[in-house]
Amino acid sequence: MNLTAVLLTGLLAGGVSCAAVQGGLLAGLITRQRGATRTATPATMPAPAPARHAAPARAITHTTTHTTTGSTWSVLGDDLTPVGAFLTGKLLSHTLLGALLGALGTAVQPSVRVNTALQIIAGSLIITFGLAQLGVPGFRRFVIEPPMSFSRVVLRSTRSQTAFAPALLGLASILIPCGVTLSVEALALTSGSPAAGAATMAVFVLGTSPLFALLGYVARKAATAWRGRLAIATGVAVVIMGLLTLNGGLELAGSPLAASHLLTATRQNTPATSAAAASAAASVTVTGGRQTITIAATSDGYTPDTVTARAGIPTSLVIRSAGARGCIRSFTIPDRDLQKILPATGETRIELGALPTGTLDYACGMGMYTGEITAN
Repeated sequence: MNLTAVLLTGLLAGGVSCAAVQGGLLAGLITRQRGATRTATPATMPAPAPARHAAPARAITHTTTHTTTGSTWSVLGDDLTPVGAFLTGKLLSHTLLGALLGALGTAVQPSVRVNTALQIIAGSLIITFGLAQLGVPGFRRFVIEPPMSFSRVVLRSTRSQTAFAPALLGLASILIPCGVTLSVEALALTSGSPAAGAATMAVFVLGTSPLFALLGYVARKAATAWRGRLAIATGVAVVIMGLLTLNGGLELAGSPLAASHLLTATRQNTPATSAAAASAAASVTVTGGRQTITIAATSDGYTPDTVTARAGIPTSLVIRSAGARGCIRSFTIPDRDLQKILPATGETRIELGALPTGTLDYACGMGMYTGEITAN
């Protein structure tokens, strides 16, 4: 296991993959907190007491400089507290998850059907949080806030108040799926020990930290001037990602409401290009009564994504990976409850048996990339 590669994966791809959802929720949360703080400050800030004696000019200059420097660091600390709390919560939850995956190995790997149900639930929750962030009536109560009873006991300072909710969001981030995270979780699952699994997930989260830190800091600073617009922008982004996540679950479930099924009629009425037809035909070969279907898995998805094969003869599916990444490496055939983790580069063979007449759908682990094999 190469932890350097895991770190680079988090730095270059993990942050971007998860920033739209997790980063959007974090930015929205920070914006709401900043707005509440700005509203409360004028009413709660005590007036400064008048000085009784004037201090020497030199002392005033020195004190002012010292106070300004201290104030600058204090403001910086206030700005970084929410994102620091979020990253701490995220690091803790993902490290514990990695240890669990490493300890239990393949025994803990959920079935495709369980993953599908979890993704549909996650997509619905993400949409709910996004609508709450937009202030849609009926959804405004679905926000991540500390319970009042706990707040009275624990939260004694402004920093602890601004840190608690982001920390909760960070802890809950394991429930918000991201494509690259799935691949790293699969790596932790096969790591062979709790320590290796924990290290894998911890290093990955550390790699995603710079982008999240920047996003949280910008949200904190921009909240004063652009609070309303920032909340709307992040809310819209969260809703869009929630719809994509929900659609991925519907794709895995084979629902007629999934985007690919809604577009089936359009694709059927649109003739395939000669190049696409030739590629699909070349991917199917029959030798000695055995059929072989070959598809490529790259960073752009699966090619060809529509294949016509013969029904009733033994069939092997060969997947040739070339730079595959993210959820593309989690190859899934929902109807067979089958999931294979593809190498980034290499070849994977799956025995399908004799294909019945009909369509066999396949997809990546999050349903973002799909394809089908039609047997006649």
